[in-house]
Amino acid sequence: MPDVTTLVDRCRQGDGLAWEALVRRFQSRVYAVSYHYMRNADEARDVAQDIFVRVYQRLDSYDGTSSFIAWLLRVSRNICIDRLRRRSARPPASDLALDDGIELVAGGPSPEEEAGSSARKALLYRALNGMSDKNREIILLKEIHGLKLEEISEMLGLPIGTIKSRSSRARIELATRVRSLAPSYGA
Repeated sequence: MPDVTTLVDRCRQGDGLAWEALVRRFQSRVYAVSYHYMRNADEARDVAQDIFVRVYQRLDSYDGTSSFIAWLLRVSRNICIDRLRRRSARPPASDLALDDGIELVAGGPSPEEEAGSSARKALLYRALNGMSDKNREIILLKEIHGLKLEEISEMLGLPIGTIKSRSSRARIELATRVRSLAPSYGA
């Protein structure tokens, strides 16, 4: 599989197969960011599609100074925040029930291992859903998407020291929430 820089260059030249490969490579990350903000699976899918449309339109604005994934996640975050602002300016006529969580597919060789893995992931997502927005965002960007602290600092427009302290507090909050949701977990 070609590297991201090659795919981006080919996309800029109008290569449809390169665009398809780029979307396939990053669709799960874009969906995860969308779900993090929208907290509804159907709306997250709609927003993810909007994100890829905007990325395609703005591909020429990616200058390569930061990693592509950092640029993509920044675009994704901004689109999600814009959608949330529009939604709060014009709230829905009736409240919609939120999904309890996203369906995760574990790749374990046995059903027992798969069940254990699914239970741990469900516990993690329940803990994440109960966290403050700032801390959940840091965990999502750093621990789940693997961005460096410098990339997160640039993306959020905050000093690196602030990101480091938020990261530490976020990990503590996540650990506390996991322990409160499953007191016997890890014992």
